Amino acid sequence: MLRVRGVSYLVDSAQVDDARRDLTAIVEGLHCNAVMLVGADIDRLVSCAQIAVGLGLEVYLRPDATDLRPDAMLHRLADVARRAGTIRGQHPDSITLLVGSEFSHTVAGVVPGPRSFIRLQVVLRLRRLLRRRVRRRLEALLARAAAVARENFDGPLGYAAAAWEDVDWTLFDFVGVSLYRSAGNRAGYREQVRRLATDHEPPLLITEFGCGAFAGADDRGAGSFQVVDWFSDPPRIRGDVARDESVQATYLTELIDLYDAEDVHGCFVFTYAMPDYPRRTDPAHDLDKAGFGLVCTDGNGGEPQRKQAFDAVAGRFAAIASREGR
Repeated sequence: MLRVRGVSYLVDSAQVDDARRDLTAIVEGLHCNAVMLVGADIDRLVSCAQIAVGLGLEVYLRPDATDLRPDAMLHRLADVARRAGTIRGQHPDSITLLVGSEFSHTVAGVVPGPRSFIRLQVVLRLRRLLRRRVRRRLEALLARAAAVARENFDGPLGYAAAAWEDVDWTLFDFVGVSLYRSAGNRAGYREQVRRLATDHEPPLLITEFGCGAFAGADDRGAGSFQVVDWFSDPPRIRGDVARDESVQATYLTELIDLYDAEDVHGCFVFTYAMPDYPRRTDPAHDLDKAGFGLVCTDGNGGEPQRKQAFDAVAGRFAAIASREGR
């Protein structure tokens, strides 16, 4: 049974009043009992965490270290850990800290490349060739990150791994994997989840899963955003991509049901909102259909609008909570 039912929330573009509105919707509308706060702005991470714990949510703090060198990442992590510890002192058992996510490409130096996006392409294309290098450097970096975090934070500790990363999970209090389903891994996806849930001692959390809201997005999974041409001014959708919110809704509910059946400890839908992917009436510029948000935004600060996926996820989470009796 899914004991942790959550969604990620990207804090860097969220003002305090907007965050309070959104986090309230996450509790009351989505029926979540947890939220994963993701961002590079540490002040906003902390502010959103304080709001979330006040609303009764379990908070998973995930500082974003994209394109930082290892020493800079560790310095930021120490700051987040200290401040998370302060919140934990006021709200025991409410804060879990993640040292980061997908360090094999997000943190500079594990593989060659000037930016995370380029390093990701290197990993995906040369994964077998670079496997030993990635494993060795990732292992050393995670050991340093876990040590820094535990020096400054005495609560539960985790990491959000990419599906291809080999992690020493004895460093952490749960197995955390971002596990998107696509056409390429659909046949073996359930078995992969089952193996992750049973082969390790700590409980399994799916730290990310999701897709876009267009026909065929379920086949692309994490690659849904690639239908956007970011070099166009303004950015536009490549080709004839039909908006279909039911695709996203079905994808998410199928995976929530799978996790529930396989006794996964918890999951976090990616993500509540993606302001950089605004909803537009012109299909060629409707970036929201390529985004992963459960709500769509207009890019101008207007009220977010629920998509089909919001209600679908809310229904599943509410049903599981009711079965649990809470």
